[in-house]
Order: sequence, then structure tokens, then C-alpha cells
Amino acid sequence: MLVHVGGAADGADRLKPTSDQPMRSTGALPPDWSELIPELDRQPSDIVILKRQWGAFYGTDLDLQLRRRNLTTIILCGISTEFGVESTARDAYERGYELIFAEDAMTGSNAESHANSVGRIFPRMGLVRSTGEILAAFKG
Repeated sequence: MLVHVGGAADGADRLKPTSDQPMRSTGALPPDWSELIPELDRQPSDIVILKRQWGAFYGTDLDLQLRRRNLTTIILCGISTEFGVESTARDAYERGYELIFAEDAMTGSNAESHANSVGRIFPRMGLVRSTGEILAAFKG
């Protein structure tokens, strides 16, 4: 399963809660900002999930697609450790999935927040491993 974030061009489907630290816009996004990078080697058989919130389960059919295939373990990575990855992990954990975190295949908004998720949150929900360790387990 490949998950990417997207939404309406006018932002009408984005959450806009009143908060002490609202998410800041960095200006107009490039037209291809939501596209999956070629290095992921997307295949025709890959299931692609478009999320519109932080978590990949909210408002998508990710849970349905995983359960239909009897998949019970999820390897998580991403570009927003403390937001998207952590939100998806919490939802997956509460749904009973086994979780593996590819700690060197995710990044946070800063080193401190990334380290907090990887060091304090993720070990309570699953296994934190390097991509090398994960790939070696598949070969093993």
C-alpha cells in the first residue's frame, strides 16, 4: 500500500481548527507536490491511498484494503514523523495491527520532535528498526 496526501486545490477539505499553533502554509504548493516519487517503484498492482488528514486511516479505505488481504503487519515510514506517521501509527495500533517503524525512512519537522516519536512513542506501539534491518528480515 502506498499512501500520499492530497486534497482540493482550494483547501476546502483541509481541517482548520482553532489552535495555539496552527499549521503554517509555506505558500503555493507545486502542482506535483502530492505525487509519489519514482524511487518508490510503483507497480500496477499497488494499492494507492489518498489521505486528506494527518492519519492514513481517517476517511480512507486503508483498513478495508489491509483486512481484505489479511495483512496484519504494517511497516511505517514517511515525511512527517510526529504528525502523519505518528497519527497513522496510533490508529493502526488501536485497530490491532502489528507495527514496524523504519526509523531512518522518516523525518520530522525537527530532530527533537522526530527523536521524541522514535524514542518514546513508537517503541510502545511496535518495533523500531532501520530499513537495513527490515530488508534483512525479508531476505532471512
